[in-house]
Amino acid sequence: MKTTCLINNYNYANFLPEAVNSALNQTVSFDEIIIVDDASTDSSAEVINTFTKETNVKSVLKEKNQGQLSSFNEGFLAATGDIIFFLDADDIYEREYLENALKFYQRYQECDFLFCAYEKFGVAEGIFQEYNFDADLGYSVIKTLCVGEWIGSITSTLSMRREILQKILPIPYTEDYRVRADDCLIWGASVVGAKKFYMSRSSVLYRIHKNNNFYNDKSLDINTSFEYQRLFKRSTLLNYISQKNSISIPLFLAYTSLQELKTISCPTKKDFRLYLKIIFILEKNIYWKLKGIFLLFMHFFKLSMTRKLAI
Repeated sequence: MKTTCLINNYNYANFLPEAVNSALNQTVSFDEIIIVDDASTDSSAEVINTFTKETNVKSVLKEKNQGQLSSFNEGFLAATGDIIFFLDADDIYEREYLENALKFYQRYQECDFLFCAYEKFGVAEGIFQEYNFDADLGYSVIKTLCVGEWIGSITSTLSMRREILQKILPIPYTEDYRVRADDCLIWGASVVGAKKFYMSRSSVLYRIHKNNNFYNDKSLDINTSFEYQRLFKRSTLLNYISQKNSISIPLFLAYTSLQELKTISCPTKKDFRLYLKIIFILEKNIYWKLKGIFLLFMHFFKLSMTRKLAI
């Protein structure tokens, strides 16, 4: 499998060498590393030129600053890999990340989209794990289209197969996603039918500093206006990707929801609550609504008895 690492950069000249070197110094080499610079005004271009002397490093130097989604679009158009890995210019890969990720893709041939645990460093520290075990998260078309479920993590933990990404990118709403364009990758992959997996081994160092989104999360969380804008953007994004790929909510929603739930190897109680909400509110046929709720509870009790229900 040919691999591509897409590094997106804007005015991170001080951090960029660490990011690029972390991609270059993997125990298994990337076939290509593409650095996309979003018209930086610092010395990023000079830093990038020092790395393009490497045989597997290429650059895309944009003339106009258009934000993160635009960089994803440009980077993907230049990429030739079968699996695309994403890296923000202020983050760092652990040395064995690519090797472990490729083993994961080889072990789980049905894996379309992979994200992993990460370690925060800088002004905040600690390891963030979604689960304490490797997880098959199944498909999530229904719960993304119906309730906007977000199944993923920060940009630098994400990778996916080319056939999935080409159903998503390019996306024209670059002004809407100058930042937080990982929303496009995460929601988009779910909608186009990616089977998602999680790798519990911490493999990425996520730098926390005054200029990145995480540092400002407290202000974002209490900014109601920002969240309303994000919801509106999500609706527009999901409609665009759905129309692009001729995807729609199925007629027998209760049945399809139950089948989707069964693709999750160890569903959580939250998963059951989400699908119950979808069936109860959105299923129009009263027969399928009642039958769907009954079958949902039967599946819940079955997994509870066999201890296959995640906490």
